[in-house]
Amino acid sequence: MKWNATSVIAACLAVGLGGFVAGKLTGGSAGRGEADELLERARQVSSERMSSSRDENSSRRDSASRTSRTAGERPSATMDERLLKMEEIVRGENALDRSRAMLSWIDSLAPSEFEAAVAKFRSLGLTEERMGEYAMLLTAWAEVDPMAALAYTTANTRGGMATGTVLAAWASRDPESAIAWAEAKHEGEEANPYMIGIIRSLAVTNPTRATELLQALPFSSERGAALQAMIPHLLKNGSDAAKAWIAGLSDPRLRDGATARFAEEMAKTDPATTASWLLSNLGEASTRSVDEVFEQWAQTDKEAASASFARLPQGDARTRALRGLVTVEARTDPQSAAKLMNSHPADVDDRMVYHFIWNTFDKAPGVAAGQIALIGDTDSRNRMYQRALGSWLEDDQAAAQRWINSANLPESVLKSLAKRNNP
Repeated sequence: MKWNATSVIAACLAVGLGGFVAGKLTGGSAGRGEADELLERARQVSSERMSSSRDENSSRRDSASRTSRTAGERPSATMDERLLKMEEIVRGENALDRSRAMLSWIDSLAPSEFEAAVAKFRSLGLTEERMGEYAMLLTAWAEVDPMAALAYTTANTRGGMATGTVLAAWASRDPESAIAWAEAKHEGEEANPYMIGIIRSLAVTNPTRATELLQALPFSSERGAALQAMIPHLLKNGSDAAKAWIAGLSDPRLRDGATARFAEEMAKTDPATTASWLLSNLGEASTRSVDEVFEQWAQTDKEAASASFARLPQGDARTRALRGLVTVEARTDPQSAAKLMNSHPADVDDRMVYHFIWNTFDKAPGVAAGQIALIGDTDSRNRMYQRALGSWLEDDQAAAQRWINSANLPESVLKSLAKRNNP
């Protein structure tokens, strides 16, 4: 199988690695229009690629017969010389040129040469800075010899990114083999971490199978990561389809977590409808998303969001809704935000006060300091006084001292501030 710029990017897009590649293609000095055009061609290739079935043995024969070499590279170049060429490519500054050259260089590799290429790449210490190129290399290796790629990544890498990338690429063309490998490799009753990459891939090509695998995972960070990977693909079919998918989940805890995560995404485009849906499906996890949804809503229709908050019964959801409203108001009018908090004292919690102070102290330190008294925990309140007022004294001692003199501060706070001014 011969790789080229569009086919390798298409494979990355198909397994959910498009974000890595897109970031590299559109970053740096590369032109956005040219990068978009390249990605669009990749999407077209990816669509054609995923709609056609491929014979596994034929694919391996094609892969083994790859003998093409990068343009301009001497056919007699040794592997060490070619690895130096790769290093030159990945250290380049122009993101689009770097990606194109890297993809062309990958096309020069025979299946047996990938291990040396990945090992060299990792030895450069650039995997965090060049994640897109690293993902391309791993994806291409997975296409020609996934077992060898997995043997290497499981033995030599940590964190799951490399192994997950290989499994995602493998699952895009042979999901059951990838699943069988993941099941055989994992031991114990804990969630299988190898399923994350597979689910990410199947979310694109077979969401029904991806959902089966997701629901088979126990409550865990791995299940959360797999769920997060599915969200963008499920939302492509619209919010109604996403809501129906959530409603069909059999595990109440998974359903609640999905509601929370989808609500935060859907609120970006339709916060009013999302808020209504979220408030009708509240659980432990989904309640924690109320503040973010109301914050999104208040940015587009503050009156409607405020009216909805006013109708909520006392409780955590109402407090979180108020927090979202206060956060938005605090960015532009700290005094109005303080007034809003003071109008609903029963709904104010310590976290809300902290959010208010963080959002207002730089532009209105006196208003921010005036709300510190609302912090319920005495020790936390006094520490906040000391930190906030100490910082204000450094920036504007006269104004800070006037406020301190007018306030009824605890004796311990006054002593602490006095020591700060007179060390």
